[in-house]
Amino acid sequence: MDTLETRELRYFVAVAEELHFGRAAERLGIAQPPLSRAIQQLERRLGVCLLERNRRGVALTGAGEVLLHEGRAALDATTAAVRRTRRAGGADSPGGPRNRLVLAVKAAASHELLRKLLDAYAAEPDAAEIEVLPSGMCEQPELLRDGRADVALMHAPFNSLAGFDSEELMTEEQIAILPAGHPLAARKTLTLADISDVPDLPLARWPRHGTYPPGPGPEIHDQTQLAQLIALGRTVAVFPDSARSWLWAEHAAVPVTDAPLVVTHIAWPAHSRSLALAGLIRTAVQL
Repeated sequence: MDTLETRELRYFVAVAEELHFGRAAERLGIAQPPLSRAIQQLERRLGVCLLERNRRGVALTGAGEVLLHEGRAALDATTAAVRRTRRAGGADSPGGPRNRLVLAVKAAASHELLRKLLDAYAAEPDAAEIEVLPSGMCEQPELLRDGRADVALMHAPFNSLAGFDSEELMTEEQIAILPAGHPLAARKTLTLADISDVPDLPLARWPRHGTYPPGPGPEIHDQTQLAQLIALGRTVAVFPDSARSWLWAEHAAVPVTDAPLVVTHIAWPAHSRSLALAGLIRTAVQL
């Protein structure tokens, strides 16, 4: 047996993520007994044990870890196929909308580059409609994998480009964004050490893959919240130099000399055959 049904994968991934049949059944909206039978049937068909069950609960076997990783990717690919097909289908109907591409961008990053890209592409013959999808710190890869986005502006070293095709668009240094009245704001340059342990100004913390790194700084949910907390003197953040475009009068920007360079890429799924996407990429590399 070399094939799996989407339903089987959804059931298994839910159990593997919850490690509890009752919670997984509730999440799936089904009763627990049929879910247990489905997992047992899946194990028999595959000829391997996926889950270890005992009085202490449920744990993944080595084979279960593999299927969880592969199953997530397969479900993302299936969802992406549906979403992208529907977007493409809208352009095929008589009198329907233009072809549409969803471009994921990190909120407030590469603002000037994004503006130039949208303006230049809109001037191209037969340009597709571009929907800009603002996203969180590390969300762009997930948006590409599950089809919510067709293309993304991603930033190394913060985003992983593994599994995607990409083109490099620009490289920039980083700045510390501080309250304008703080003593560090008067410095011409700073180092990461200068801002890593300031008692009255802890570094802001952004979520990565759903969790926040440890530290005393505030947990940041979006760029507007961050801007306000910096202006109030509650935190400091390190951003690419292009972030200057959204600074308030209450902010100060100081170059951080030893922060890694940030490279902005335009990235897309490696298997894409979209002509509209090819046109957008061509425009981006010509900027």
